[in-house]
Amino acid sequence: MSAPLRLSLALSDNARTRPLLDGRVTPEGIRFDGQALHPSEMFWRQLSFEEFDVSELSISSFLIGLSRGRTTWLALPVFTTRKVFHTTVQVRVDSGIEVPADLAGKRVGVPEYQQTWAVWSRGVLAEEFGVDPRTIEWFMERGPDRSHGAATGFTPPPGVTVRQIAPETDIGRMLLAGELDATLLYLNQPNAVDRSTIDLDASPDIRTLFPDPEAEARRYRAKTGIHPINHLAVVRRSLVEEQPWIARAVYDAFVEAKALADGADGPDPYGVSANLKTIQTIARYVHDQGLADRRLGVEEIFAPETLAT
Repeated sequence: MSAPLRLSLALSDNARTRPLLDGRVTPEGIRFDGQALHPSEMFWRQLSFEEFDVSELSISSFLIGLSRGRTTWLALPVFTTRKVFHTTVQVRVDSGIEVPADLAGKRVGVPEYQQTWAVWSRGVLAEEFGVDPRTIEWFMERGPDRSHGAATGFTPPPGVTVRQIAPETDIGRMLLAGELDATLLYLNQPNAVDRSTIDLDASPDIRTLFPDPEAEARRYRAKTGIHPINHLAVVRRSLVEEQPWIARAVYDAFVEAKALADGADGPDPYGVSANLKTIQTIARYVHDQGLADRRLGVEEIFAPETLAT
């Protein structure tokens, strides 16, 4: 019997990925050399250095790169994290922002303009509440040395103002100092990319835009049938071109790991068919927001061996 193929693996550490990281689940014919990383660092390292054979990756950054001819990876329809992202917007209580439309003309922070969380939030705020990103003054925390956009050729879309936050400060400190009115999202977990550290939830000066974020999430999901996806899984294209069985073997292992965490009939199944509307929506948002050079079809995004899932 031939030795299993050894592949490098990077994943965020959660219940649905842990069985792959700790070896409880292994793809047939493959052994992973795995490590757990914070998504911000993992995506930066993949986009900048192409370190890992298999990993999670930002959907938006993957689509942006693919639209511009970067074909290092093939995607698998594996979506390990989901959230109704626009419900996480935080505002200063004295900002005058009471409803989403009040974001117009305001100074809004974002770790990175092109990240998937931000793309979803802007897309939903525009479609559901009429918020035009061009009416907002954006402040981006990540600098060129650690941003995902530095690896995908990011420039602000036409008509959009994106200012760089100075390296000696960050979104959290600017919000508390009144130098920002709101933040689209906030990342303060220690990692190699993001630098905010303050716990905004503990500040009486900061509140969520939506008074009841969970109620807004339920409303949005009931109306649209969409539970937004944040990451997908990728595998090095050259490996699949040489041995096409790898794509389906890795996908099946992700499915098995999810079943261990959620049960056989757990929520939010992987696969193309169960997520088609959601996939098409994020592909549309990335293009319509001026980030991708063209709108990508599902058949271009995923490994052919997984299109029937």
